[in-house]
Amino acid sequence: MDEIEYKTNVPIDAQKIIELYRSAGLPRPIDDAARIKKMFANSNLVISAWKDSELIGISRSLTDFSWCCYLADLAVRKNFQKAGVGRKLVEMTREAVGENSMVLLLSVPGALAYYPKIGMEKVENGFIFNRKN
Repeated sequence: MDEIEYKTNVPIDAQKIIELYRSAGLPRPIDDAARIKKMFANSNLVISAWKDSELIGISRSLTDFSWCCYLADLAVRKNFQKAGVGRKLVEMTREAVGENSMVLLLSVPGALAYYPKIGMEKVENGFIFNRKN
């Protein structure tokens, strides 16, 4: 069995991303390939996990690489969850932005218990304007 390969900022077909999000159960606009494509075109740190040619995980972030990083998406294909892929993607994101940058994410309700397990702290000092769609 081949090992998992991790890649940084490589082009990824929107359909592969949609398939991953669907498998992972991540609520994203998976019926709008143009919007998915735009989300990735405007992200400046994307780390992906591959098993052969299959996209099995992704960490998509917006960052200045010195003060802050918003980890917008963390998704792992269902049959690879609990295999350390998500943990590795977050670790690589943290390494890429450096120790002087914070990493912030908004969790989907079903993943709230996961993040403390990988060492993330829950924050209570945030505010949001929600999107219209």
